[in-house]
Amino acid sequence: MLLTSRNCTDQMHHVVENNIFSFTEPVLCIFHASHGRCGTMFPAILLLLLPYVLQPLPCSFSEAAASPFSNETATDRDALLQFKASLSQQSSALVSWNTTSDFCQWPGVTCSLRHKGRVSALNLSSAGLVGTISPSIGNLTFLKFLNLSFNELQGEIPSTIGHLSRLQYLNFRGNSLHGGISDVLRNCSGLTDIMLDQNYLTGEIPSWLGGFPKLVALLLYKNNLTGIIPPSLGNLSSLVALYVHTNQLEGSIPEALGRLRNVQWLALFANRLSGIIPEAVFNLSSVVGFGVDQNDLHGTLPPNWGNNQPNLVFVFLGLNHFTGSVPASLANATMIYTLDIGGNNFTGKMPSAIGTLCPGILTFDGNKIEARGTEGWEFIKPLTNCTRLRVLSFQYNMLAGELPGSVANLSTHLQVFYTGFNQIHGMIPPDIGNLVGLQKLQLSQNHLISVLPSTIGLLKNLQALWIDGNKLSGIIPPTIGNLTQLQLITFDNNNFQGPLPVSIRNLQQLSSANLSNNEFTGPFPKEFFNLSSLSYILDLSDNHFSGPLPPEVASLSRLTYLNISRNNLSGSLPDTLSYCQNLLELHLDGNTFNGSFPTSISEMRGLVVLNLTKNLFSGTIPQEFGRMKGLQELYLAHNNLSGQIPGTFQNMTALYQLDISFNHLSGQVPEHGVFTNSTRFLFVGNDELCGGTTELHLPACPVQSGKHSNMKNRDILIITISAGSFFSFILAFVFFYWGRKKGARSTTIATTALSFMDDKYPKVSYAELVQGTDGFASAHLIGRGRYGSVYKGRLSLKNSETVVAVKVFDLQQTGSSKSFVAECVALSKIRHRNLISVITCCSSTDSRQNDFKAIVFEFMPNQSLDKWLHDANLGSDVSRPIPGLTLMQRLNIAVNVAEALDYLHNNCEPPIVHCDLKPSNILLDKDFVACVGDFGLAKILYTSEGEQAISSKSFTGIRGTIGYVAPEYGDGRQVSSCGDVFSFGVLLLEMFTGKAPTDAMFVDGLTLQRYTEMAFPERLMEIVDPVLVSTDETITRKQQQRSNGWGEIDNAISSVTRLALSCSKLTPSERISMRYAADELRKIRDRYLTELSRANDL
Repeated sequence: MLLTSRNCTDQMHHVVENNIFSFTEPVLCIFHASHGRCGTMFPAILLLLLPYVLQPLPCSFSEAAASPFSNETATDRDALLQFKASLSQQSSALVSWNTTSDFCQWPGVTCSLRHKGRVSALNLSSAGLVGTISPSIGNLTFLKFLNLSFNELQGEIPSTIGHLSRLQYLNFRGNSLHGGISDVLRNCSGLTDIMLDQNYLTGEIPSWLGGFPKLVALLLYKNNLTGIIPPSLGNLSSLVALYVHTNQLEGSIPEALGRLRNVQWLALFANRLSGIIPEAVFNLSSVVGFGVDQNDLHGTLPPNWGNNQPNLVFVFLGLNHFTGSVPASLANATMIYTLDIGGNNFTGKMPSAIGTLCPGILTFDGNKIEARGTEGWEFIKPLTNCTRLRVLSFQYNMLAGELPGSVANLSTHLQVFYTGFNQIHGMIPPDIGNLVGLQKLQLSQNHLISVLPSTIGLLKNLQALWIDGNKLSGIIPPTIGNLTQLQLITFDNNNFQGPLPVSIRNLQQLSSANLSNNEFTGPFPKEFFNLSSLSYILDLSDNHFSGPLPPEVASLSRLTYLNISRNNLSGSLPDTLSYCQNLLELHLDGNTFNGSFPTSISEMRGLVVLNLTKNLFSGTIPQEFGRMKGLQELYLAHNNLSGQIPGTFQNMTALYQLDISFNHLSGQVPEHGVFTNSTRFLFVGNDELCGGTTELHLPACPVQSGKHSNMKNRDILIITISAGSFFSFILAFVFFYWGRKKGARSTTIATTALSFMDDKYPKVSYAELVQGTDGFASAHLIGRGRYGSVYKGRLSLKNSETVVAVKVFDLQQTGSSKSFVAECVALSKIRHRNLISVITCCSSTDSRQNDFKAIVFEFMPNQSLDKWLHDANLGSDVSRPIPGLTLMQRLNIAVNVAEALDYLHNNCEPPIVHCDLKPSNILLDKDFVACVGDFGLAKILYTSEGEQAISSKSFTGIRGTIGYVAPEYGDGRQVSSCGDVFSFGVLLLEMFTGKAPTDAMFVDGLTLQRYTEMAFPERLMEIVDPVLVSTDETITRKQQQRSNGWGEIDNAISSVTRLALSCSKLTPSERISMRYAADELRKIRDRYLTELSRANDL
């Protein structure tokens, strides 16, 4: 059935050396999604080669002959017709299967030449079959070849298969079969190929599978198999391919597998295997592909490994717990193309001999590999002789010293080069421009100094450049304008100076630019006005740009985020700013803009956040601002505004935060909307305000006295005003003292929040949190958000040390105190396995007697879903490499999130709406179980006014996140569970397409939903996340068959996509409920493999 072991090796060698398949495209595809991790390359490359390794010889079953109908032939004909009748819908491939034609001529049917009229082969692969496999298949007793792969067959494998004693080739791959691997198969002792992968089979791998002496290929991967790998598999002396990956297998790797002397493909990855790899397995000299990544394995690698397995081509050890040094003997396995050992605990230096391998992909990020000075960098020089090197990634290690100048002599075909998050110092090699094939260059978060070399302009294929978080200085070289393919630049947090080069106008593909926190000077850089592609982020904050904001700002009409805060910009705002109709956030704070607000700003109906704090604006607040029904945050503090607060503001139902502190406003405060809550409406420093709700504690407004008013009433009025003024003074003093930098923070917030926590949760002091996080050291920092930072720490709880996550709120950030309250209140009311578990809250003062607030959570070692979906491309702060999620993992996560939201909406009393569902708020534990976190914007739907400290009114129009927030919130409608359903639909689409809703491609009315709808269902596989191509052979097969069409669209992905589109309908009434969504996702998952891969702690 299979090519011999020798031919398989020869074929593999031929593929690699003669490049039958281009390795470049799959490698790039994967690295677009996994930021330097190759953990998923093993299935991608092996499955590309699988047709060569596992394809039956075309002449094996070519015999066919017409025969007269006898009783025996009638049996075979009837069996085939019963098989057809058992299908739930007719396939076009079986149209000619009828009683009037010779069944030996039917499509897919081959009859024996020796045994006239008896069916010897049935090949209906990708025939569009839907239904169950009829037991009548067992009546085809002369059958040798049975291939029903890649259909939509359900149910269990019929027991009558055991009647097929002549069967040699059994292929049920890529269906929806469930149940266990039936014992009746043991009767088919002549089997050479068993292919049951990509189904929903459960139970254990039966030990009797070790009793097939002729078995060459055993493919059981991507099922839901549990238990151990049976040691009896070591008896399969003819076995060439063992694929049991992506199941839930546990236990250790059996030493008996070391007896598989002919095995070439050993795929055990993405299980729950533990222990060490037996030495005998490392001695299997015939192995070509060795994949054990994404398990819980530990131990060291044998020093002579490369000598014992000289035929290695693909090596994947990532995301385990291996320790010790990398064996230099791997250099003797001279055929290695991919070496991925990332995400372990390897130490010491990278052997220089590794560079002599000349791999195509070399990744060892997320370890503890060291370099000091020039020592430890020796592996680079031999790599300069490797012309096939495509990916080199060693981020997140302990590499110090200067980046060797020899990196500039690496292959001109190198496409991905990641060095970030090390301790590299010195200059960027001036000859870096020699690497003309580079598409992604990441040097982030090191200690690089000096200038950005002008030779950077030679990298004309560069699409993304990350150099943030260094100490680079000087000007941006004009040659940057030569990089016409650039889509993303992050130059923030350096010391760059001078004006920006005019040549930036040449970056016509640029969609996002972050130049914040530098020393740039000069007028506002008009060069950006020429970039019509700029559609996502332009961040120029914390620089020294000066002068007016030019009217040409109107050309940034596609931009969604503009931040020019804390510069020296001045003058009045141009009316043309209103042409930026796609802006969702506009930050102009910390400048010296003056004059009155242009009323045209009110035409920017899409704005969600508008920050004009700390400028010199004067005059009144325009009534027209009230037209911005979607505005959720408005900051006008520290200006020279006068007059009254527009009454129209109380009709802005989405407005969540309003800060007008330290102006000269006067008169009546409105009594509805945002004005009902003192934590959302900040007004300190406006002494002439009066009225409003009683919660604001403002003096009553003066009443105009009639000419017959008596003295007593006047005296009462004077006393009231005086008392109110005195109270306002005291209140202003308290607010100013506790919140000088970012406005007022109510001193009752801690009491409000902690009243929910005191009785049930342990008390933790500020000192304990400091000790447990080493003083909130940067080494413990695992994430940053809008309202604070999250640190990994250790606390002594219940007499044992516990690893925790500590969310420390930045109380100088407007809205952080409110977020602390909301999160404490919400989390105190909920308990569900898929909601983040809160340990306690801390409200205290720090060592400087400043207010301090923190929440302590259960530590989630796999951090956020966002990091697994996108941080590969964005240079995150994640402390280990990211390999990408399999389809089964994504299905499990989708079910987890759906069940959490169903609980919040339907099982909580009162119900809770999350209001900020997005990948960064989905956290993953060590088993990749998803938990929904960050309840800082959650809304509790109380049924009566004033039921708790935070009422329903307090959260009217809660802000979500750009791209995920429900469209009706922009129209000022009340928050409801339908908003969470919309966000969940967007989240699902992002999980399965790999594209965020804010991706640069979504412009001119194109959204993620519309993008998916246009491809669904016929072209769905064309937009699926490329990582799935590398982890799911069904998709790989369809990609290989592209010349003949994609074939049948994968049922699981299609079903999830349909559900996601139903969730993300524009009209709330058209969306399904979370309960229905959760039920449907469970059904989809139950038809597909549940995958809970375990990964090393980040």
